[in-house]
Amino acid sequence: MGLEIDEPVWNHAVFSKNRDRLLNQEIAQQFFAKVKAKAQGLMSDEHFTVDGTLIEAWASHKSFQRKDSDEKPGAGGSVNFHGEQRTNDTHESKTDPEARLYKKSAGQEAKLSYLGHVLVENRHGLIAAAMTTQADGTAERDAALLMLNDLQEGRGARITLGADKAYDTQDFVSTVRNMRVTPHVTQNTHRRSAIDARTTRHPGYEISLSKRWLVEKPFGWLKQIGRLKKVKLRGLAKVNWLFVFSCAAFNLLRIPKLREQSA
Repeated sequence: MGLEIDEPVWNHAVFSKNRDRLLNQEIAQQFFAKVKAKAQGLMSDEHFTVDGTLIEAWASHKSFQRKDSDEKPGAGGSVNFHGEQRTNDTHESKTDPEARLYKKSAGQEAKLSYLGHVLVENRHGLIAAAMTTQADGTAERDAALLMLNDLQEGRGARITLGADKAYDTQDFVSTVRNMRVTPHVTQNTHRRSAIDARTTRHPGYEISLSKRWLVEKPFGWLKQIGRLKKVKLRGLAKVNWLFVFSCAAFNLLRIPKLREQSA
């Protein structure tokens, strides 16, 4: 910090107050927007991909107890929930009440989690929008609509949006079309798809699907380098702050490399 060995250390309250000012979702989005502005000329403004990823909450399964329960841990500091059916409707984490028990696909273990969502552009995979929500079955589509609404605000041109089959629902597809967005969503073959030949017959549909891997790149970085595999903050507001700041950091590291490659 630049202090000499015999210099007095400042009052901790100064750091604490500055930290609380920065732990703010609005500031995180402002910082993200400033970083994104530095990527001008590198990002596609027509073609995008959206996806969500699980962020494991800083809470254990043992903290997931009945909402109306005052049960204290038994011997060994544990609560016996063997054989008890636990759902988000009846139970909540006593250490992080905003975390939700959730799994993204069949066969996975359900964990107390949040969902992080990113919208990436399809040229270099830079993040165009980011946010965090509580984990539930509609959160990915709801977050995609919110991010698209912000992205399309003030625009006149149509854009395309690639996504996996979890986004293939009638409501989502019809809504994005009304937002001047062409849904290049992977067809869900296990039920009637909302995507038909009006979309799939165009070459751009296959191109968008081939670009979907770009969204996995920031997720990998955020979990391995950004340490968001298991977040060490509690509450949606703080998790969202960290996620958005980490997405800005991903862009900030990528932009100089991309500038160098295009020089």
